[in-house]
Amino acid sequence: MSHLSSVQRSALEQLQTVVHGADEDVAITVLDSVGWDVQRAVDLIFDSSPPSNSMQPFDEIDDSHVRPPPRTPSLYQQLSRIITFPLHILSSLLRFLLALLRLPVRFTTFSFYTPRPRPRPRSGADRWVRELEEETGAISISSSTTALAASTASTSGLTHRAGLPDDTKLLPDFTLGTYEDALRTMQRESRVGCIVLVSEEHDDVPEFKRTTLTDPEFVRILTDNNIVVWGGDVRDPEAYSAAEKLQATTYPFIAFLSLQPRRAPSSASRPTTTSTTSTQKPTLTVLSRHAGPSTSSSAPTSPATLTTHLQTQLLPRVLPFLSRLRSTQEALERDRALRDEQDAAFHATAARDRERIEGLMAADREAAERALAERELASRRAEEEQRAKEALERIKETRFAWRKWFFSLFQNTPEPLTGTRIAIRFPTGSRLIRTFPSSDSLTHLYSFVAGHLSPPSSPSTVPQISPAGDAPSSPLEAALLPHLSAGAQEWWGFLLVSSYPRAPLPWKAETRLGDVEALKGGGQLVVEVLGERASASASASRERGVGDDGYETESDEE
Repeated sequence: MSHLSSVQRSALEQLQTVVHGADEDVAITVLDSVGWDVQRAVDLIFDSSPPSNSMQPFDEIDDSHVRPPPRTPSLYQQLSRIITFPLHILSSLLRFLLALLRLPVRFTTFSFYTPRPRPRPRSGADRWVRELEEETGAISISSSTTALAASTASTSGLTHRAGLPDDTKLLPDFTLGTYEDALRTMQRESRVGCIVLVSEEHDDVPEFKRTTLTDPEFVRILTDNNIVVWGGDVRDPEAYSAAEKLQATTYPFIAFLSLQPRRAPSSASRPTTTSTTSTQKPTLTVLSRHAGPSTSSSAPTSPATLTTHLQTQLLPRVLPFLSRLRSTQEALERDRALRDEQDAAFHATAARDRERIEGLMAADREAAERALAERELASRRAEEEQRAKEALERIKETRFAWRKWFFSLFQNTPEPLTGTRIAIRFPTGSRLIRTFPSSDSLTHLYSFVAGHLSPPSSPSTVPQISPAGDAPSSPLEAALLPHLSAGAQEWWGFLLVSSYPRAPLPWKAETRLGDVEALKGGGQLVVEVLGERASASASASRERGVGDDGYETESDEE
Protein backbone atom coordinates (compact mmCIF):
# COMPACT_ATOMS: atom_id res chain seq x y z
CA MET A 1 0.00 0.00 0.00
CA SER A 2 2.98 2.27 0.15
CA HIS A 3 2.55 3.22 -3.50
CA LEU A 4 -1.11 4.34 -3.00
CA SER A 5 -2.12 7.87 -2.29
CA SER A 6 -4.05 8.86 0.82
CA VAL A 7 -7.35 9.02 -1.12
CA GLN A 8 -6.75 5.56 -2.60
CA ARG A 9 -5.89 4.08 0.82
CA SER A 10 -9.07 5.58 2.29
CA ALA A 11 -11.17 4.06 -0.54
CA LEU A 12 -9.47 0.68 -0.02
CA GLU A 13 -10.24 0.73 3.71
CA GLN A 14 -13.91 1.61 3.07
CA LEU A 15 -14.29 -1.22 0.55
CA GLN A 16 -12.65 -3.76 2.87
CA THR A 17 -14.98 -2.63 5.68
CA VAL A 18 -18.06 -3.13 3.47
CA VAL A 19 -17.06 -6.55 2.15
CA HIS A 20 -15.76 -7.69 5.53
CA GLY A 21 -12.02 -7.83 4.87
CA ALA A 22 -11.73 -8.82 1.19
CA ASP A 23 -8.35 -9.72 -0.27
CA GLU A 24 -6.28 -6.56 -0.63
CA ASP A 25 -5.05 -7.35 -4.19
CA VAL A 26 -8.60 -8.13 -5.38
CA ALA A 27 -9.95 -4.96 -3.79
CA ILE A 28 -7.23 -2.81 -5.37
CA THR A 29 -7.94 -4.40 -8.79
CA VAL A 30 -11.70 -3.73 -8.51
CA LEU A 31 -11.20 -0.13 -7.33
CA ASP A 32 -8.70 0.54 -10.11
CA SER A 33 -11.17 -0.76 -12.73
CA VAL A 34 -13.91 1.68 -11.56
CA GLY A 35 -11.65 4.69 -11.05
CA TRP A 36 -11.45 4.27 -7.25
CA ASP A 37 -15.20 4.84 -6.87
CA VAL A 38 -16.22 2.90 -3.73
CA GLN A 39 -19.94 2.82 -4.60
CA ARG A 40 -19.33 1.41 -8.10
CA ALA A 41 -16.89 -1.13 -6.66
CA VAL A 42 -19.52 -2.27 -4.16
CA ASP A 43 -22.14 -2.54 -6.92
CA LEU A 44 -19.69 -4.52 -8.99
CA ILE A 45 -18.98 -6.97 -6.17
CA PHE A 46 -22.59 -7.34 -4.98
CA ASP A 47 -24.08 -7.57 -8.46
CA SER A 48 -27.59 -8.97 -8.50
CA SER A 49 -26.82 -11.34 -11.39
CA PRO A 50 -26.04 -15.00 -10.59
CA PRO A 51 -22.56 -15.61 -9.25
CA SER A 52 -21.59 -17.78 -12.23
CA ASN A 53 -21.58 -14.87 -14.67
CA SER A 54 -20.04 -12.17 -12.47
CA MET A 55 -16.70 -10.65 -13.20
CA GLN A 56 -14.24 -12.80 -11.35
CA PRO A 57 -10.73 -11.76 -10.37
CA PHE A 58 -8.39 -12.13 -13.29
CA ASP A 59 -6.69 -15.49 -13.69
CA GLU A 60 -3.45 -15.38 -15.63
CA ILE A 61 -3.02 -18.03 -18.31
CA ASP A 62 0.42 -19.43 -18.94
CA ASP A 63 -0.10 -22.72 -20.74
CA SER A 64 3.58 -23.07 -21.58
CA HIS A 65 4.57 -23.48 -17.93
CA VAL A 66 1.52 -24.38 -15.83
CA ARG A 67 -1.15 -26.87 -16.84
CA PRO A 68 -4.37 -26.65 -14.79
CA PRO A 69 -5.09 -29.86 -12.87
CA PRO A 70 -7.62 -32.17 -14.53
CA ARG A 71 -11.12 -32.37 -13.20
CA THR A 72 -11.50 -34.95 -10.43
CA PRO A 73 -14.43 -37.31 -11.07
CA SER A 74 -16.99 -37.78 -8.35
CA LEU A 75 -17.07 -40.81 -6.09
CA TYR A 76 -20.12 -42.18 -7.90
CA GLN A 77 -18.37 -41.96 -11.28
CA GLN A 78 -15.28 -43.69 -9.90
CA LEU A 79 -17.32 -46.56 -8.40
CA SER A 80 -19.40 -46.97 -11.57
CA ARG A 81 -16.29 -47.12 -13.72
CA ILE A 82 -14.70 -49.76 -11.47
CA ILE A 83 -17.85 -51.91 -11.46
CA THR A 84 -18.65 -51.65 -15.15
CA PHE A 85 -15.13 -52.01 -16.48
CA PRO A 86 -15.19 -55.88 -16.36
CA LEU A 87 -18.64 -55.84 -17.95
CA HIS A 88 -17.33 -53.60 -20.69
CA ILE A 89 -14.48 -56.05 -21.40
CA LEU A 90 -16.92 -59.00 -21.38
CA SER A 91 -19.29 -57.25 -23.79
CA SER A 92 -16.38 -56.54 -26.13
CA LEU A 93 -15.39 -60.23 -26.14
CA LEU A 94 -18.99 -61.32 -26.78
CA ARG A 95 -19.28 -58.82 -29.61
CA PHE A 96 -16.06 -60.18 -31.14
CA LEU A 97 -17.23 -63.82 -30.91
CA LEU A 98 -20.65 -63.05 -32.36
CA ALA A 99 -19.00 -61.16 -35.19
CA LEU A 100 -16.92 -64.26 -35.98
CA LEU A 101 -20.11 -66.39 -35.98
CA ARG A 102 -21.82 -63.77 -38.19
CA LEU A 103 -24.78 -63.45 -35.79
CA PRO A 104 -26.71 -60.15 -36.18
CA VAL A 105 -26.82 -59.25 -32.48
CA ARG A 106 -26.25 -55.68 -31.35
CA PHE A 107 -25.03 -54.56 -27.94
CA THR A 108 -25.55 -51.21 -26.36
CA THR A 109 -22.72 -49.66 -24.44
CA PHE A 110 -23.02 -48.80 -20.76
CA SER A 111 -23.92 -45.16 -20.52
CA PHE A 112 -22.29 -44.78 -17.11
CA TYR A 113 -18.91 -45.89 -18.47
CA THR A 114 -17.33 -42.80 -20.06
CA PRO A 115 -13.78 -43.43 -21.33
CA ARG A 116 -11.48 -40.55 -22.25
CA PRO A 117 -12.71 -38.89 -25.49
CA ARG A 118 -11.08 -40.09 -28.67
CA PRO A 119 -10.67 -38.24 -31.95
CA ARG A 120 -13.87 -38.13 -33.93
CA PRO A 121 -14.06 -38.17 -37.71
CA ARG A 122 -13.48 -34.69 -39.12
CA SER A 123 -12.71 -33.40 -35.61
CA GLY A 124 -11.77 -29.81 -34.93
CA ALA A 125 -13.26 -26.34 -34.92
CA ASP A 126 -14.12 -26.54 -38.63
CA ARG A 127 -16.30 -29.62 -38.16
CA TRP A 128 -17.97 -28.14 -35.08
CA VAL A 129 -18.80 -24.87 -36.86
CA ARG A 130 -20.32 -26.79 -39.79
CA GLU A 131 -22.46 -28.86 -37.46
CA LEU A 132 -23.48 -25.67 -35.62
CA GLU A 133 -24.58 -24.04 -38.87
CA GLU A 134 -26.58 -27.15 -39.85
CA GLU A 135 -28.22 -27.37 -36.42
CA THR A 136 -29.17 -23.70 -36.04
CA GLY A 137 -29.76 -22.88 -39.71
CA ALA A 138 -27.47 -19.87 -39.35
CA ILE A 139 -24.29 -18.90 -41.18
CA SER A 140 -21.14 -17.20 -40.04
CA ILE A 141 -21.15 -13.44 -40.43
CA SER A 142 -18.10 -13.56 -42.72
CA SER A 143 -19.91 -15.97 -45.06
CA SER A 144 -22.95 -13.71 -45.12
CA THR A 145 -20.79 -10.70 -46.00
CA THR A 146 -19.20 -12.62 -48.87
CA ALA A 147 -22.57 -13.75 -50.21
CA LEU A 148 -24.02 -10.25 -49.94
CA ALA A 149 -21.07 -8.75 -51.80
CA ALA A 150 -21.40 -11.34 -54.56
CA SER A 151 -25.11 -10.70 -54.95
CA THR A 152 -24.63 -6.91 -54.98
CA ALA A 153 -21.88 -7.06 -57.60
CA SER A 154 -24.07 -9.07 -59.97
CA THR A 155 -26.04 -7.15 -62.60
CA SER A 156 -28.81 -9.72 -62.82
CA GLY A 157 -31.97 -8.84 -60.95
CA LEU A 158 -32.77 -12.52 -60.41
CA THR A 159 -29.39 -13.08 -58.79
CA HIS A 160 -29.91 -10.05 -56.56
CA ARG A 161 -33.31 -11.36 -55.45
CA ALA A 162 -31.62 -14.68 -54.68
CA GLY A 163 -29.42 -13.00 -52.01
CA LEU A 164 -29.71 -13.46 -48.28
CA PRO A 165 -33.21 -12.99 -46.80
CA ASP A 166 -33.79 -10.44 -44.07
CA ASP A 167 -34.49 -13.07 -41.40
CA THR A 168 -31.21 -14.96 -41.91
CA LYS A 169 -29.63 -15.97 -38.63
CA LEU A 170 -25.97 -15.09 -38.15
CA LEU A 171 -23.29 -16.73 -36.09
CA PRO A 172 -20.08 -15.13 -34.81
CA ASP A 173 -17.06 -15.48 -37.04
CA PHE A 174 -15.45 -18.49 -35.34
CA THR A 175 -11.72 -19.07 -35.66
CA LEU A 176 -11.16 -22.41 -37.38
CA GLY A 177 -7.71 -23.06 -35.96
CA THR A 178 -6.78 -24.73 -32.71
CA TYR A 179 -7.29 -23.35 -29.24
CA GLU A 180 -3.61 -22.49 -29.04
CA ASP A 181 -3.89 -20.62 -32.37
CA ALA A 182 -6.73 -18.54 -30.94
CA LEU A 183 -4.65 -17.68 -27.86
CA ARG A 184 -1.69 -16.67 -30.04
CA THR A 185 -3.98 -14.44 -32.12
CA MET A 186 -5.21 -12.70 -28.96
CA GLN A 187 -1.65 -12.10 -27.80
CA ARG A 188 -0.28 -11.05 -31.17
CA GLU A 189 -3.10 -8.68 -32.13
CA SER A 190 -4.08 -7.50 -28.61
CA ARG A 191 -7.70 -8.57 -29.01
CA VAL A 192 -10.35 -9.85 -26.60
CA GLY A 193 -11.13 -13.56 -26.90
CA CYS A 194 -14.37 -15.46 -26.43
CA ILE A 195 -14.10 -19.22 -25.83
CA VAL A 196 -17.34 -21.22 -26.28
CA LEU A 197 -17.44 -24.81 -24.99
CA VAL A 198 -20.46 -27.11 -25.18
CA SER A 199 -21.28 -30.72 -24.44
CA GLU A 200 -24.08 -32.55 -26.21
CA GLU A 201 -24.73 -34.51 -23.02
CA HIS A 202 -26.20 -31.37 -21.39
CA ASP A 203 -29.83 -30.45 -22.08
CA ASP A 204 -29.13 -26.69 -22.02
CA VAL A 205 -26.75 -26.78 -24.99
CA PRO A 206 -29.30 -26.86 -27.89
CA GLU A 207 -31.20 -23.90 -26.49
CA PHE A 208 -27.92 -22.04 -25.94
CA LYS A 209 -26.95 -22.58 -29.57
CA ARG A 210 -30.34 -21.41 -30.91
CA THR A 211 -30.70 -18.33 -28.70
CA THR A 212 -27.35 -17.04 -27.49
CA LEU A 213 -25.00 -17.86 -30.39
CA THR A 214 -27.48 -16.50 -32.96
CA ASP A 215 -28.59 -13.44 -31.00
CA PRO A 216 -28.13 -10.40 -33.32
CA GLU A 217 -27.05 -8.01 -30.56
CA PHE A 218 -24.56 -10.46 -29.09
CA VAL A 219 -23.12 -11.25 -32.55
CA ARG A 220 -22.93 -7.52 -33.36
CA ILE A 221 -20.96 -6.73 -30.19
CA LEU A 222 -18.51 -9.55 -30.88
CA THR A 223 -18.05 -8.42 -34.48
CA ASP A 224 -17.84 -4.66 -33.86
CA ASN A 225 -15.21 -5.11 -31.16
CA ASN A 226 -13.19 -7.56 -33.28
CA ILE A 227 -13.36 -10.25 -30.61
CA VAL A 228 -11.64 -13.57 -31.39
CA VAL A 229 -14.29 -16.31 -31.09
CA TRP A 230 -13.35 -19.99 -30.79
CA GLY A 231 -15.61 -22.87 -29.92
CA GLY A 232 -15.86 -26.62 -29.73
CA ASP A 233 -17.45 -29.69 -28.26
CA VAL A 234 -15.65 -31.23 -25.29
CA ARG A 235 -15.95 -34.61 -27.00
CA ASP A 236 -13.14 -33.43 -29.25
CA PRO A 237 -9.61 -33.59 -27.81
CA GLU A 238 -8.86 -29.94 -28.54
CA ALA A 239 -12.00 -28.65 -26.82
CA TYR A 240 -11.52 -31.12 -23.95
CA SER A 241 -8.01 -29.76 -23.40
CA ALA A 242 -9.36 -26.18 -23.46
CA ALA A 243 -12.03 -27.14 -20.89
CA GLU A 244 -9.35 -28.52 -18.57
CA LYS A 245 -7.23 -25.38 -18.88
CA LEU A 246 -10.21 -23.07 -18.30
CA GLN A 247 -11.55 -25.30 -15.48
CA ALA A 248 -14.96 -25.65 -17.10
CA THR A 249 -17.34 -27.93 -15.13
CA THR A 250 -20.78 -26.88 -16.37
CA TYR A 251 -21.97 -26.46 -19.95
CA PRO A 252 -22.62 -24.44 -21.96
CA PHE A 253 -19.54 -22.49 -20.97
CA ILE A 254 -18.21 -19.10 -22.14
CA ALA A 255 -14.95 -17.48 -21.04
CA PHE A 256 -13.63 -14.08 -22.03
CA LEU A 257 -9.84 -13.64 -22.23
CA SER A 258 -7.52 -10.74 -22.95
CA LEU A 259 -4.07 -9.37 -22.32
CA GLN A 260 -3.78 -7.62 -18.95
CA PRO A 261 -0.91 -6.28 -16.84
CA ARG A 262 0.59 -8.81 -14.53
CA ARG A 263 -0.89 -8.63 -11.06
CA ALA A 264 1.35 -6.99 -8.50
CA PRO A 265 2.71 -9.21 -5.73
CA SER A 266 1.20 -9.18 -2.26
CA SER A 267 1.38 -6.03 -0.17
CA ALA A 268 4.14 -7.45 2.04
CA SER A 269 6.54 -7.96 -0.89
CA ARG A 270 5.34 -5.10 -3.13
CA PRO A 271 8.08 -2.55 -3.89
CA THR A 272 7.69 1.10 -3.06
CA THR A 273 7.50 2.16 -6.71
CA THR A 274 5.53 0.91 -9.68
CA SER A 275 8.30 1.36 -12.24
CA THR A 276 9.09 -2.33 -12.21
CA THR A 277 5.49 -3.42 -12.74
CA SER A 278 4.96 -0.94 -15.56
CA THR A 279 7.73 -2.52 -17.57
CA GLN A 280 6.45 -6.09 -17.14
CA LYS A 281 5.09 -7.82 -20.22
CA PRO A 282 1.27 -8.23 -20.25
CA THR A 283 -0.05 -11.74 -19.84
CA LEU A 284 -3.14 -13.46 -21.20
CA THR A 285 -5.78 -13.40 -18.49
CA VAL A 286 -9.23 -14.95 -17.95
CA LEU A 287 -11.53 -11.96 -17.53
CA SER A 288 -14.76 -13.80 -16.69
CA ARG A 289 -16.42 -17.22 -16.85
CA HIS A 290 -20.10 -17.89 -17.61
CA ALA A 291 -21.59 -21.37 -17.28
CA GLY A 292 -25.10 -22.70 -17.04
CA PRO A 293 -28.44 -22.47 -18.83
CA SER A 294 -29.63 -19.69 -21.10
CA THR A 295 -33.38 -20.15 -20.80
CA SER A 296 -34.32 -16.97 -18.94
CA SER A 297 -33.10 -13.42 -19.52
CA SER A 298 -31.18 -13.52 -16.24
CA ALA A 299 -29.60 -16.90 -16.92
CA PRO A 300 -25.79 -17.02 -16.85
CA THR A 301 -25.39 -17.60 -20.59
CA SER A 302 -28.45 -15.78 -21.89
CA PRO A 303 -27.93 -13.13 -24.61
CA ALA A 304 -29.14 -10.34 -22.32
CA THR A 305 -26.77 -11.29 -19.51
CA LEU A 306 -23.74 -11.62 -21.80
CA THR A 307 -24.55 -8.43 -23.71
CA THR A 308 -24.96 -6.41 -20.52
CA HIS A 309 -21.78 -7.86 -19.09
CA LEU A 310 -19.79 -6.98 -22.22
CA GLN A 311 -21.16 -3.45 -22.60
CA THR A 312 -21.13 -2.33 -18.97
CA GLN A 313 -18.27 -4.21 -17.37
CA LEU A 314 -15.80 -6.09 -19.54
CA LEU A 315 -15.27 -3.92 -22.61
CA PRO A 316 -15.08 -0.53 -20.81
CA ARG A 317 -12.60 -2.08 -18.44
CA VAL A 318 -10.35 -3.84 -21.00
CA LEU A 319 -10.48 -1.88 -24.26
CA PRO A 320 -8.56 1.22 -23.02
CA PHE A 321 -5.61 -0.93 -21.99
CA LEU A 322 -5.71 -2.90 -25.25
CA SER A 323 -5.87 0.36 -27.22
CA ARG A 324 -2.79 1.64 -25.42
CA LEU A 325 -1.07 -1.69 -25.94
CA ARG A 326 -1.87 -1.70 -29.66
CA SER A 327 -0.65 1.89 -29.96
CA THR A 328 2.59 0.88 -28.28
CA GLN A 329 2.92 -2.14 -30.55
CA GLU A 330 2.19 -0.04 -33.64
CA ALA A 331 4.82 2.49 -32.54
CA LEU A 332 7.29 -0.33 -32.06
CA GLU A 333 6.38 -1.72 -35.48
CA ARG A 334 6.86 1.71 -37.06
CA ASP A 335 10.22 2.09 -35.33
CA ARG A 336 11.18 -1.41 -36.45
CA ALA A 337 10.08 -0.67 -40.02
CA LEU A 338 12.00 2.60 -39.95
CA ARG A 339 15.09 0.79 -38.70
CA ASP A 340 14.64 -1.84 -41.39
CA GLU A 341 14.36 0.88 -44.04
CA GLN A 342 17.44 2.61 -42.65
CA ASP A 343 19.32 -0.67 -42.56
CA ALA A 344 18.21 -1.45 -46.10
CA ALA A 345 19.30 2.03 -47.28
CA PHE A 346 22.60 1.64 -45.43
CA HIS A 347 23.20 -1.78 -46.98
CA ALA A 348 22.23 -0.47 -50.43
CA THR A 349 24.61 2.49 -50.06
CA ALA A 350 27.34 0.19 -48.79
CA ALA A 351 26.74 -2.13 -51.74
CA ARG A 352 26.93 0.77 -54.20
CA ASP A 353 30.10 2.07 -52.54
CA ARG A 354 31.55 -1.42 -52.58
CA GLU A 355 30.70 -1.82 -56.27
CA ARG A 356 32.19 1.61 -57.04
CA ILE A 357 35.38 0.85 -55.11
CA GLU A 358 35.61 -2.57 -56.70
CA GLY A 359 35.09 -0.94 -60.11
CA LEU A 360 37.87 1.57 -59.43
CA MET A 361 40.12 -1.19 -58.18
CA ALA A 362 39.34 -3.27 -61.25
CA ALA A 363 40.04 -0.28 -63.52
CA ASP A 364 43.35 0.37 -61.74
CA ARG A 365 44.20 -3.30 -61.96
CA GLU A 366 43.37 -3.37 -65.67
CA ALA A 367 45.41 -0.21 -66.26
CA ALA A 368 48.35 -1.72 -64.36
CA GLU A 369 48.04 -4.97 -66.30
CA ARG A 370 47.78 -3.04 -69.57
CA ALA A 371 50.84 -0.91 -68.69
CA LEU A 372 52.76 -4.05 -67.69
CA ALA A 373 51.76 -5.73 -70.96
CA GLU A 374 52.84 -2.67 -72.93
CA ARG A 375 56.17 -2.57 -71.09
CA GLU A 376 56.69 -6.27 -71.70
CA LEU A 377 55.77 -5.80 -75.39
CA ALA A 378 58.14 -2.85 -75.70
CA SER A 379 60.85 -4.84 -73.95
CA ARG A 380 60.30 -7.79 -76.29
CA ARG A 381 60.36 -5.49 -79.30
CA ALA A 382 63.53 -3.83 -78.06
CA GLU A 383 65.10 -7.23 -77.50
CA GLU A 384 64.02 -8.38 -80.95
CA GLU A 385 65.31 -5.19 -82.52
CA GLN A 386 68.57 -5.58 -80.62
CA ARG A 387 68.88 -9.20 -81.74
CA ALA A 388 68.04 -8.20 -85.30
CA LYS A 389 70.56 -5.38 -85.12
CA GLU A 390 73.20 -7.67 -83.74
CA ALA A 391 72.40 -10.25 -86.40
CA LEU A 392 72.61 -7.53 -89.06
CA GLU A 393 75.93 -6.39 -87.67
CA ARG A 394 77.17 -9.95 -87.73
CA ILE A 395 75.99 -10.30 -91.31
CA LYS A 396 77.67 -7.01 -92.25
CA GLU A 397 80.87 -8.07 -90.55
CA THR A 398 80.78 -11.44 -92.28
CA ARG A 399 79.89 -9.85 -95.61
CA PHE A 400 82.63 -7.22 -95.25
CA ALA A 401 85.18 -9.95 -94.51
CA TRP A 402 84.08 -11.88 -97.55
CA ARG A 403 84.23 -8.73 -99.68
CA LYS A 404 87.88 -8.14 -98.63
CA TRP A 405 88.60 -11.72 -99.49
CA PHE A 406 86.81 -11.33 -102.85
CA PHE A 407 88.93 -8.23 -103.62
CA SER A 408 92.21 -9.97 -102.78
CA LEU A 409 91.08 -13.08 -104.65
CA PHE A 410 90.47 -11.31 -107.95
CA GLN A 411 93.48 -9.02 -107.49
CA ASN A 412 95.67 -12.10 -107.39
CA THR A 413 93.84 -13.88 -110.22
CA PRO A 414 95.02 -12.89 -113.73
CA GLU A 415 92.35 -11.82 -116.20
CA PRO A 416 91.94 -14.31 -119.09
CA LEU A 417 92.48 -13.17 -122.65
CA THR A 418 89.27 -14.65 -123.97
CA GLY A 419 85.85 -14.94 -122.40
CA THR A 420 82.90 -12.72 -121.59
CA ARG A 421 83.82 -9.06 -121.40
CA ILE A 422 81.60 -7.14 -118.96
CA ALA A 423 81.61 -3.43 -118.08
CA ILE A 424 80.36 -2.69 -114.55
CA ARG A 425 79.27 0.73 -113.27
CA PHE A 426 79.28 1.19 -109.48
CA PRO A 427 77.03 3.54 -107.45
CA THR A 428 79.99 5.91 -106.92
CA GLY A 429 80.26 6.46 -110.67
CA SER A 430 83.41 4.38 -111.13
CA ARG A 431 83.52 1.88 -113.96
CA LEU A 432 85.38 -1.41 -114.28
CA ILE A 433 85.76 -3.70 -117.25
CA ARG A 434 86.76 -7.35 -116.80
CA THR A 435 86.83 -10.49 -118.87
CA PHE A 436 85.38 -13.59 -117.18
CA PRO A 437 85.73 -17.13 -118.44
CA SER A 438 82.49 -18.38 -119.91
CA SER A 439 82.64 -21.30 -117.46
CA ASP A 440 82.45 -18.98 -114.45
CA SER A 441 79.13 -18.73 -112.63
CA LEU A 442 77.09 -15.77 -111.52
CA THR A 443 78.70 -16.30 -108.13
CA HIS A 444 82.10 -15.23 -109.58
CA LEU A 445 80.54 -12.11 -111.14
CA TYR A 446 78.73 -11.10 -107.90
CA SER A 447 81.90 -11.84 -105.91
CA PHE A 448 83.95 -9.57 -108.17
CA VAL A 449 81.42 -6.71 -107.78
CA ALA A 450 81.17 -7.25 -103.99
CA GLY A 451 84.96 -7.07 -103.65
CA HIS A 452 85.09 -3.68 -105.40
CA LEU A 453 82.14 -2.12 -103.48
CA SER A 454 84.32 -1.61 -100.38
CA PRO A 455 88.04 -2.00 -101.15
CA PRO A 456 89.84 -3.33 -98.07
CA SER A 457 92.50 -1.44 -96.17
CA SER A 458 93.99 -4.69 -94.87
CA PRO A 459 94.19 -8.25 -96.09
CA SER A 460 91.28 -10.59 -95.36
CA THR A 461 91.50 -13.44 -92.91
CA VAL A 462 89.03 -15.60 -94.81
CA PRO A 463 90.72 -18.82 -96.04
CA GLN A 464 91.79 -18.66 -99.66
CA ILE A 465 89.54 -20.52 -102.09
CA SER A 466 90.50 -20.75 -105.73
CA PRO A 467 87.87 -19.24 -107.99
CA ALA A 468 88.70 -21.66 -110.74
CA GLY A 469 86.86 -24.88 -110.91
CA ASP A 470 84.29 -26.88 -112.71
CA ALA A 471 81.16 -24.81 -112.76
CA PRO A 472 78.48 -24.81 -111.75
CA SER A 473 79.45 -26.59 -108.50
CA SER A 474 82.70 -24.64 -107.96
CA PRO A 475 84.36 -24.47 -104.55
CA LEU A 476 83.54 -20.74 -104.28
CA GLU A 477 79.83 -21.28 -104.70
CA ALA A 478 79.89 -24.28 -102.36
CA ALA A 479 81.54 -22.10 -99.70
CA LEU A 480 78.95 -19.31 -100.09
CA LEU A 481 75.81 -21.45 -100.24
CA PRO A 482 75.35 -21.58 -96.41
CA HIS A 483 75.25 -17.74 -96.35
CA LEU A 484 73.09 -17.36 -99.44
CA SER A 485 70.46 -19.97 -98.55
CA ALA A 486 68.59 -17.62 -96.16
CA GLY A 487 68.39 -14.72 -98.66
CA ALA A 488 70.84 -14.20 -101.50
CA GLN A 489 70.07 -10.62 -102.48
CA GLU A 490 69.94 -9.45 -98.87
CA TRP A 491 73.32 -11.06 -98.19
CA TRP A 492 74.92 -9.60 -101.33
CA GLY A 493 73.42 -6.19 -100.59
CA PHE A 494 73.10 -5.16 -104.23
CA LEU A 495 71.49 -6.16 -107.52
CA LEU A 496 73.04 -6.24 -111.03
CA VAL A 497 70.91 -4.72 -113.76
CA SER A 498 71.60 -4.66 -117.51
CA SER A 499 71.87 -1.14 -118.91
CA TYR A 500 69.80 -1.46 -122.05
CA PRO A 501 67.25 -2.79 -122.17
CA ARG A 502 67.01 -2.50 -118.44
CA ALA A 503 66.54 -5.93 -116.95
CA PRO A 504 67.53 -7.21 -113.51
CA LEU A 505 70.08 -9.99 -113.32
CA PRO A 506 69.54 -11.60 -109.87
CA TRP A 507 71.88 -14.15 -108.43
CA LYS A 508 71.08 -17.78 -109.12
CA ALA A 509 72.96 -20.81 -107.99
CA GLU A 510 74.76 -23.02 -110.53
CA THR A 511 74.27 -20.58 -113.42
CA ARG A 512 77.11 -20.14 -115.99
CA LEU A 513 77.81 -16.70 -117.41
CA GLY A 514 77.77 -18.16 -120.90
CA ASP A 515 74.20 -19.36 -120.31
CA VAL A 516 72.90 -15.89 -119.42
CA GLU A 517 71.20 -14.41 -122.49
CA ALA A 518 71.90 -10.77 -121.52
CA LEU A 519 75.67 -11.44 -121.22
CA LYS A 520 76.33 -13.33 -124.43
CA GLY A 521 78.97 -11.47 -126.36
CA GLY A 522 79.60 -9.16 -123.37
CA GLY A 523 77.50 -6.44 -121.82
CA GLN A 524 77.14 -3.48 -119.52
CA LEU A 525 75.85 -3.87 -115.98
CA VAL A 526 74.85 -1.34 -113.32
CA VAL A 527 75.17 -2.03 -109.61
CA GLU A 528 72.09 -1.05 -107.58
CA VAL A 529 72.69 -1.09 -103.87
CA LEU A 530 69.74 -2.42 -101.93
CA GLY A 531 68.30 -0.61 -98.91
CA GLU A 532 69.42 2.79 -97.63
CA ARG A 533 72.46 2.93 -99.85
CA ALA A 534 70.36 3.05 -103.01
CA SER A 535 69.18 6.60 -102.33
CA ALA A 536 72.71 7.72 -101.48
CA SER A 537 74.10 6.26 -104.72
CA ALA A 538 71.30 7.83 -106.76
CA SER A 539 72.04 11.29 -105.29
CA ALA A 540 75.76 10.83 -105.99
CA SER A 541 75.03 9.94 -109.61
CA ARG A 542 72.92 13.05 -110.05
CA GLU A 543 75.75 15.23 -108.69
CA ARG A 544 78.12 13.88 -111.36
CA GLY A 545 75.61 14.63 -114.13
CA VAL A 546 74.65 11.09 -114.94
CA GLY A 547 71.70 10.72 -117.33
CA ASP A 548 68.14 10.13 -116.41
CA ASP A 549 68.56 6.38 -116.67
CA GLY A 550 71.56 6.50 -114.29
CA TYR A 551 73.99 4.85 -116.68
CA GLU A 552 77.02 5.97 -118.76
CA THR A 553 78.13 4.44 -122.02
CA GLU A 554 81.64 3.48 -123.03
CA SER A 555 81.67 6.35 -125.58
CA ASP A 556 81.06 8.83 -122.76
CA GLU A 557 84.19 7.67 -120.97
CA GLU A 558 86.27 7.77 -124.11
